[in-house]
Amino acid sequence: MGELVEIVDSLENKVSKLLHRLEVLKQANGKLKEELLAAKTDQHEIQKNLEAWEEKYNSLKMANTMLGSNSNKTEAKLKINTLIRELDSCIAQLAE
Repeated sequence: MGELVEIVDSLENKVSKLLHRLEVLKQANGKLKEELLAAKTDQHEIQKNLEAWEEKYNSLKMANTMLGSNSNKTEAKLKINTLIRELDSCIAQLAE
């Protein structure tokens, strides 16, 4: 009978330890989820900044080309042609 009590006490002790470990792991998981969310938010902000800087870079490159730079003249001509086509399309839609 004494052996049975010891086994039950041992099992209770092990279950208690497992429940404590489960709680610790749940807390660690919660912290990791918060860190992941923060990292995703940071990544989203960095991506938006990157896109803004790329747009600024392309605008500056186009302005430099239009100011007489010999590099990228073809690109400038294509951009101007695209803008003219878009304007023609808008004018056609307004005329309807």
